[in-house]
Amino acid sequence: MSRITNNAAISPTDLLTARRAIAMTEKTHARRELWLHWLIYPGHSLPTAAAPVLVAMALAGRDGVFAPLPALLGFLASWLIHIAGLFTDNYELLVRHRSVNEHPELIEALNKGALTLNGLRAAILACLALAALTGLYLLHVAGPPVVAIGLVGMIGSLIYAGGPYPFGKLGLADIHFFIMFGLLAPAATYYVQMAAHQPVASYWNLAFHDFPLRALIVGLPLGAFAVNILIIDDIRDRAFDAAKGWRTTPVRFGIRFSRIEYVALSTFAYVVPFWFWLGWGFDSWVLLPLFTLPLALALARKVLTEDRHDALVPLTPMAAFLCLGYSALLAAGIVL
Repeated sequence: MSRITNNAAISPTDLLTARRAIAMTEKTHARRELWLHWLIYPGHSLPTAAAPVLVAMALAGRDGVFAPLPALLGFLASWLIHIAGLFTDNYELLVRHRSVNEHPELIEALNKGALTLNGLRAAILACLALAALTGLYLLHVAGPPVVAIGLVGMIGSLIYAGGPYPFGKLGLADIHFFIMFGLLAPAATYYVQMAAHQPVASYWNLAFHDFPLRALIVGLPLGAFAVNILIIDDIRDRAFDAAKGWRTTPVRFGIRFSRIEYVALSTFAYVVPFWFWLGWGFDSWVLLPLFTLPLALALARKVLTEDRHDALVPLTPMAAFLCLGYSALLAAGIVL
């Protein structure tokens, strides 16, 4: 009886206020889900960005130049730049290829006002600005080469999908990803740690003359994994890419060629540790990444047999966590 009396005491104004509060909460939750799951992709953007950093930190520890703060700030900057590239990709999709309907959830959000092009542009600028702020400390620690590294990373991230000649459209994304994640990211992470330990008169001399070659080659298998993640996405989105006029590998050469490339890069990633062990003086512990081989084989089996969009969607985060697990074991093997 008291429950009925309490309900009857609620005024229409109170009910309207409560409904508005619920609607606002649902709208905020939907917007958060939109940015997290459809724009930032933390399930694969974070592991992919973290993998080369882990290996470079391990190598720096082995060489006695480990510096956690520069390494972690470098990781934060590289991830922010990577996110800016993802935002740019979606922005260009919504501006140039909205009719392709590659991401209907983004188009629906745009039509409903939950997402705006101005908001996406602001997010791109915010990511780059925050990356630049972390770069101020890195500039203090490691000098002008950090500026060059940061500019290369920013430009490379933005012109993957943006600008008059985007890498993705020209079919150069595979090479681009391999360089960014397999060479630039681990080398840059190692450099900022090395520079933090050595008060030198010329940072450029440190970067070009005293920089160890092993810091360049140690990330090569991670570059292969990064390209494999891209290959999965390209196979999945081949119909959309063809409609956009993007000359990705599956569009130009077919799924079979992309699958051969995937297997070749996976084989490369699992052969490289033997090269590190036998040719570069690392201990046999660098073979630890072989423990991820069962997962790699299971994933490869799916890539070789699945071609439906829905079946390929969950393979991207799986490939990203395979890359992270491989890098964690490689890092452990380098240190041991």
